[in-house]
Amino acid sequence: MAAHRKPRHRSPGGGPARTARTAVTIALAGMATTTGFEGTGHAAPQLTPEQVKAMVEQLYQQAEVATEKYNGAKEKADAAEKRIRTLGDEAARRQQNLNAARDALGSVAAAQYRDGGFSPALRLMLSDDPERYLDGAEFSERAGVRQTAEVNRVRRQLREIEQLRGAAHVQLTSLRSRQAELRRQKRTVTAKLAEARRLLTRLSPEQRAAFGESGGVGGAERRAATGGRGAPAAPGAVAAPNSRAAAAVAYARQKLGSPYVWGATGPDAFDCSGLVQAAYRSAGISLPRTTYAQIGAGRRVSRSALLPGDLVFFYSGISHVGLYIGDGLMIHAPNPSAPVRVAPIGLMPFAGATRVV
Repeated sequence: MAAHRKPRHRSPGGGPARTARTAVTIALAGMATTTGFEGTGHAAPQLTPEQVKAMVEQLYQQAEVATEKYNGAKEKADAAEKRIRTLGDEAARRQQNLNAARDALGSVAAAQYRDGGFSPALRLMLSDDPERYLDGAEFSERAGVRQTAEVNRVRRQLREIEQLRGAAHVQLTSLRSRQAELRRQKRTVTAKLAEARRLLTRLSPEQRAAFGESGGVGGAERRAATGGRGAPAAPGAVAAPNSRAAAAVAYARQKLGSPYVWGATGPDAFDCSGLVQAAYRSAGISLPRTTYAQIGAGRRVSRSALLPGDLVFFYSGISHVGLYIGDGLMIHAPNPSAPVRVAPIGLMPFAGATRVV
């Protein structure tokens, strides 16, 4: 996601993404060793369609893990940008208040000057460093009641503006960190997808069709969605528990066939979490952006108690999500090789479910 490095003991808790990555690496390394794949002038290893399918699916899953991390970093970066804009607007408003307060001090100073006095307030207005001057004992001792109140206003507003600047600096630092994370995850996603495409080019069109490359894990999905008869079925006979869940399911059905694009939230393309977010957004409900957050956005339900509109999650890392529609089926955005489609929830390792409404 070096040469001469000593082997290290691997912890059994490396996680599915690391396991999948290791499996692919070992498989490719083994084949390269036995076939001379990395040597000049040697033919590429002859992989079976099943081997290519397994490797591509592992790469897609790893890319999806990175995609959800990208989505989370983007959500936080967007929030930081919004906060910076808010702080900027507030700082501008406070600056206007400060200018008004300093104008008031200037009016007092001008009046005293006309009366023959050269007041501390006037010296404040002429000072290159008004904050330091405000702290001077001489000014506090000689200022009148009205001047003291105005001075306190200026001092307070100067402090508030400085605090806003400090908060904006913190948000800017956060934004830069999130942007760096976005770039890292984008590189990971694009590398995984490029490797998957490279592997797929090793297959003939017939071999790709044999395991449903045009629809991702297509054969099992098509059989589940059509009842094995080749004609589309109408899954989801169980009624949704309420109108909002029904609206989310209806939206997802309308998007069947839409392309998978990582990081997309519609209306014409989606990744997995983007699809369920858009479906519930159409029903007037705001969901978090990532699978990791979406699983905590409602009430957890068991697999046996699923109803249409429930969010169903997969893999131990909670890296994939679909929208349950009944009859053991869901609508989901699988991967770049597959459009939004109907699939059985048993197709991937089930991790949990959430009822949003």
